[in-house]
Amino acid sequence: MLVNIHHSIYDRIPPQGIYFEGLVQEAFRRVKKPFTVVTRTGLNQPTHDLVVESTRLSLKTETGIGTQARQINITKLCTTEREPWTANLLVERVLNHLMKYDVILMLRSIWGQELLHYQLLDIPVGLLQLIGSAELTVVGRRQGRQSLGADICDQGERLFRVHFDASDGKCSIRNLKLEHCQMLLEWDLQLRSL
Repeated sequence: MLVNIHHSIYDRIPPQGIYFEGLVQEAFRRVKKPFTVVTRTGLNQPTHDLVVESTRLSLKTETGIGTQARQINITKLCTTEREPWTANLLVERVLNHLMKYDVILMLRSIWGQELLHYQLLDIPVGLLQLIGSAELTVVGRRQGRQSLGADICDQGERLFRVHFDASDGKCSIRNLKLEHCQMLLEWDLQLRSL
């Protein structure tokens, strides 16, 4: 497994960002099918990270020490920093951004005493598109442009919270329930002693 190769160099640092993107790209290249075409987009572009055949992938990680086993957080779904900063336009920008993805693949690491528990998830794009029903309200006490947030519910069940941070212009997802995503793979990695 390529994550283990990463840990042979970075013992206690889970792959994230461009390191995770590189691992996913290499994993698809190693698939036995000779027709698998993998294309990487430009770094830090507001679009998908990889195209595998014709499938557009967004790659996300959640690997901090505070990662919870059953609650998913996406610290940056996308950036929405442009003005005007209105609820309708922010939701529209996120929905337009989500249209650029076919699959959102997320690697998570949950820290234990002597090991990292990894989860590889498919986060349904359609689930996040429920942001279209958000009734955003002001959150926090920031002066000037204010942060906005809303709980996203379906049939009375709270699925996750969307948050638009006025200070950095990012849209984040908080407390997405694990059971609403597809678990592709789980495994443990024993940490080497220091």
